Amino acid sequence: MIPQVSWFPVLITLPTLTPMLAAALTLLRGRNPLFQRIVTVSALIVTLVASCMMLYLTNAHGTYSLAIGGWDDKGHPNGPFGITLVVDQLAGLMLVVATLVLLCVVVYAIGQGIRDGASEQPVSVFLPTYLILCAGVCNSFLAGDLFNLFVSFEVLLAASFVLLTLGATGDRVRAGASYVMVSMVSSLIFLVGIAFAYATTGTLNLAEMAIRLDHVPDGTRNALYAVLLVAFGIKAAVFPLSAWLPDSYPTAPAPVTAVFAGLLTKVGVYAIMRTHTLLFPGGSMDPILLVAGLLTMIVGILGAIAQSDIKRLLSFTLVSHIGYMVFGIALSSELGMSAAIYYVAHHILVQTTLFLVVGLIERQAGSASLRRLGGLIASPVLAALFLIPALNLGGIPPFSGFLGKVALIAAGTENGSVLAWVLVAGSVVTSLLTLYVVARIWTKGFWRPRADAPEGELSDSAPSALIDESADIAFDDREDVGRMPITMVVPTALMVASGIALTIWAGPIFGFTDRAATDIMNREVYIGSVLGSGR
Repeated sequence: MIPQVSWFPVLITLPTLTPMLAAALTLLRGRNPLFQRIVTVSALIVTLVASCMMLYLTNAHGTYSLAIGGWDDKGHPNGPFGITLVVDQLAGLMLVVATLVLLCVVVYAIGQGIRDGASEQPVSVFLPTYLILCAGVCNSFLAGDLFNLFVSFEVLLAASFVLLTLGATGDRVRAGASYVMVSMVSSLIFLVGIAFAYATTGTLNLAEMAIRLDHVPDGTRNALYAVLLVAFGIKAAVFPLSAWLPDSYPTAPAPVTAVFAGLLTKVGVYAIMRTHTLLFPGGSMDPILLVAGLLTMIVGILGAIAQSDIKRLLSFTLVSHIGYMVFGIALSSELGMSAAIYYVAHHILVQTTLFLVVGLIERQAGSASLRRLGGLIASPVLAALFLIPALNLGGIPPFSGFLGKVALIAAGTENGSVLAWVLVAGSVVTSLLTLYVVARIWTKGFWRPRADAPEGELSDSAPSALIDESADIAFDDREDVGRMPITMVVPTALMVASGIALTIWAGPIFGFTDRAATDIMNREVYIGSVLGSGR
């Protein structure tokens, strides 16, 4: 176990408290954009450093837990009452990847604001709300009880409602209304699950629940698991609970879409992963999850093929690749879980990168529609920033997308069941179709001359910002040619490099994910950390 050093309780709270305090400061100084930017970037750097330190400590010493207030019903330092924060290797990895993404995206957004001018943009609202979103995401990974997890979800969802509807344009309000309704339904189902869990076990602490659920009849356990799976499946966009996502994400500004696509669905995946291994081991729902994973892959990628707008196309690929993660989880093996953890980290980085690149494409070419794009190969930097993560998403060797899929296929063949083999075949087909989809973007958007595009003569009047006030004009009449500022290119390039790093250091990273999978599959490690070895 991690040594009980005096500063670790402070360290484990930093990913939640730092963004919240920074959000309060930036909100108070809303008329000082420079102050807001400095505080926001500084807070996210502190959060990233704290997350890296916790990742190192959990890898070296094991799981650590903290009961806020230090009390429970029997005088023990931890227990089922109050707020429990737990960080293990899985939570540490998720925190590091999430905070890296959040930092890169906010630098990108700040660069966009500086380039466009902030006088008419809602930057005074954007940065505080973004920090609250960060706090909600981070606390979701640290939550050690169901109700605290619910509160974390509500914090990040409340922030996402604001970010999604910035500017209050018709498209964003319509998408926001749909998103709000789906999120409220998901939250209501989650609350029902919480009530059901408390009525069944008398606690909401995950470690206590894990012990008490062993003595609950199988039918009751499966019913509780089904309720939680529906709630988390909506958040993770697992088919058939995914129809809301492609209509919601593409309308938001590029930085918002990027962080939503990279992180929000993965919070749902993390919740499924945690409850599947800790609360409901044994695989009673594995066949249902395998079928859901297969349908998510296939339906998502078929939807992507039918799209002509890059943002909607990538939103469908986002849905599709959630299926790979569900596939790994549903195998209920250490190999499958390790592959799923690796694939989650890969997909967060790659999907976020691609949406950031789409923001650069909109700025450079005045559109994200394949019916208007062409000739983007004239910008070698933009071409490279798109091509590398696109090949990564398509699973081309030797990128991390290929390695993650090979690991999942190996786990599926090790399982050996008919359903697992069907998933293996489905994952290969989905990968090939993903490659076709990104190749279509490349050939139409980059190789084809713009003059050959069906609507190549049209363009948006100005690059998209937090408030989209552009209108269709002739491409030759654009006053702002949309040059890419260095403060937008650099964080995008850093995200590309992070995706490449998953390939270069794939061996050590897979070694880490193997250890993380062993930890979460052996739930006594988690329970012992929270409740103590004697309970």
